[in-house]
Order: sequence, then structure tokens, then C-alpha cells
Amino acid sequence: MRDEMTVNALSGKRILLGVTGGIAAYKALDVVGRLRDRGAEVRVVMTRAATSLVAPLSFQARSGAAVLTDMWAPVSTADIDHIAYARWADLFLIAPATAHTLARMAHGLADDPLTTLYLAFQGPVVVAPAMNSAMLEHPATVANFQTLRERGVAMIPPAEGILACGETGPGKLAAVEDIIQAVIGVFETPALAGHLTGRHVLITAGPTREALDPVRYLSNPSTGRMGYALAAEAHRRGARVTLVTGPVHLAVPAGVRAVPVTTAEQMYQAVLAEHHQADIVVFSAAVADWRPARPSARKNKKTGDTLTVEFVRTPDIAMETGRDARPGQIRIGFAAETEDLVANARIKLEKKNLDFIVANNVSDPTIGFASENNRVTILDRSGRDYLFETLPKSRLAEKIWDLVIQ
Repeated sequence: MRDEMTVNALSGKRILLGVTGGIAAYKALDVVGRLRDRGAEVRVVMTRAATSLVAPLSFQARSGAAVLTDMWAPVSTADIDHIAYARWADLFLIAPATAHTLARMAHGLADDPLTTLYLAFQGPVVVAPAMNSAMLEHPATVANFQTLRERGVAMIPPAEGILACGETGPGKLAAVEDIIQAVIGVFETPALAGHLTGRHVLITAGPTREALDPVRYLSNPSTGRMGYALAAEAHRRGARVTLVTGPVHLAVPAGVRAVPVTTAEQMYQAVLAEHHQADIVVFSAAVADWRPARPSARKNKKTGDTLTVEFVRTPDIAMETGRDARPGQIRIGFAAETEDLVANARIKLEKKNLDFIVANNVSDPTIGFASENNRVTILDRSGRDYLFETLPKSRLAEKIWDLVIQ
């Protein structure tokens, strides 16, 4: 059913695609094709740097419309192209968005067709950043992200992977399907944007690490993608977001305050310090249930065929904070299960004083841990269950917030 519903989700929508000079510019050709497959009309505007990477004729052939590249080219009608395009479009998508273009947008510069269109356009703007990790995390770029978010620009978080420079880290253009789903989300839930305005949302994300000795630790495959997607979406909807994050390789969403931790105890203490002030608490981290009772101060040597380690329980963060949850606070948990999914999740929901719990089967290697997608069942306190078929985690984050708000 999902595929049938999304095929025509953009039918009749007019989308202006801005392409900047990132190495991922060639992927924008696929974005054009996917948008048109879903019924959208697409026009393309390119920066000069982008035209050095992909010929405008390629985008013209893909979109079926002339490509805007030059503010000073003669026009065949009385309309000025960048004003006409701004009035034509329902949504302005910029993918990939380089640090340079984002900086010019944040500072209101209008020295090419793309940035001029940005200033002239009065509808929703969505950007998919792509750049080197150091550039992505530079304070200037972070500040530009914050400025644009405050002005209503929606950000599609970049993915982690091998970058053009050969390094591995955050900064890779988001998957094309994630970009398409983000665009669909703008049209499907425009009225929900801003419905978390003034709310303080506290989210835990990622794994924890429990030391065996100074060079070894116990952990799990959590990447933090789900929690980070929830944080980005909550901020887009107007919330003040605090993200208590275990060690992951993701860029903190612009506008989100991050509290980095490593161990379960550190995460517990960080949540204790914040949870009474939060209107909504989301427990999406994969927290270790056990830790070595006496971590070795020195590296364990291979002195035998076996190693015996005594373990002790770590704090159950959701359960401990559930005992004195603030009246009116909304609490959302996650349950990673391998069997009896709904039954086990329902037990956790009641035991930990949760309002919602998001359950998924982690024995399926195509979803959950280390995957960009997930398929979940959400349970609420009233006894209702909501099944969501496989979706990108960024899209699932939208669905979760939709459910909570409604």
C-alpha cells in the first residue's frame, strides 16, 4: 500500500530544484526523475560551479524544462526569469547544498540565479547539505544552519559515508529516497510544522559503551539515526531540543543542543539533570543493560583460554525517570525485540510509565540497527497499536511526531 500511496503523492506539485557545485550534483538528476515519477513538475536552477560538474542540458532532458543558469541571459517573455520561477513553484528544494551556498543564503546575498530565487521565493524551502565533515561541523556552518532553520528552512540531515576527499564521516548527500520522502512530508503535514513550538523535547540516541579495560568495551550496533532524525524533526516543528547522545558518527542537527556521553551511567545522569524540565522525553538510545563490575585498569593480556567477567546492572533510564515523571509530560520509549514483539513492548510500556512505545524486530537485518530504514509498531497507553511499514528513518520520525501531536 505504501508504494501505491506515494506514487502520486506529488501529483501536480511544482518543484524548483536548486543544484549547487558539490560532487554529488550528479545525484540531482535522479532526484528530478524520482520527483517526476511521483507526478511533480520540476524546473532546475544551477550555480555556475554546478554547471562545471553536470551539463545543464542533462537536467533539461530530465526535467523537460529549460534550466536557469544565468541572471543576465535574454528572456523570451516580459517576465524576469528568477521572479517568474519563484512565483511558479510550490516548493524550493536545494540538493546538494554546499557550505558556500548555505552561507550566501544565510547572509541574504543574491549574486546568482539560485540565491536570488531564494530571496524572491515565499514558499517552503528544503535543503540537503553535502560537504566535507570538517566544513559541516565548522562553527560558521553550524551558525548558518541555525540562521536558516530559524527562518523556516527545512534541513535534510546528511548521511555518513566515504566523501569525495576520501575521508569517511558525516557530510554525504542524503539518500535520494530520503530527499523525496522529505519533500512529500512537507506537502502531507504542512499544518503540523510549528506544533511543538515552545515545547522542550529531550531525546536519547545512539549506543553506550561499557569498558572492559582501557582499550576494550562492550557496546551494540546502534547508529543513532533514529534519535537524530527525531531530534531534527522536532526542531523543524518548533521545539527546543536537547539530544543526549552516545558515541555516533552523525552530525548534530542544526539548532539542536547535544550532550555527548559514553556510558549508561553518564547517560542516566544527563537525563536526570534534564527530564523534569522536558515536556516530551524520547528514550531512543540503545543503552547497555549490563556493565563489567570491575573494569581492569590495565589491558587484559591473553594469559589463558577463557576470561571470566562479572557484570552488574546499569540504571534503566526510562524506568527510573518514570517513577517521578512530571505531570502532563509525554514519554516515548523504544523496544528492540527478537520475539513476541507486541506483547513484550506492551509490558515495557506499562512497566516504565510510557505513553507510547515504538517496537521493532531487530532480528530482521534489513531494518533497525545499522539500517537507514525501519518497520515498527507503535503502542499507546489506551491499548491501540499502529503498524508502520518499512520507511526511511527520517520519514518515520515525521510519522512518530504526527501521531504524538494528533
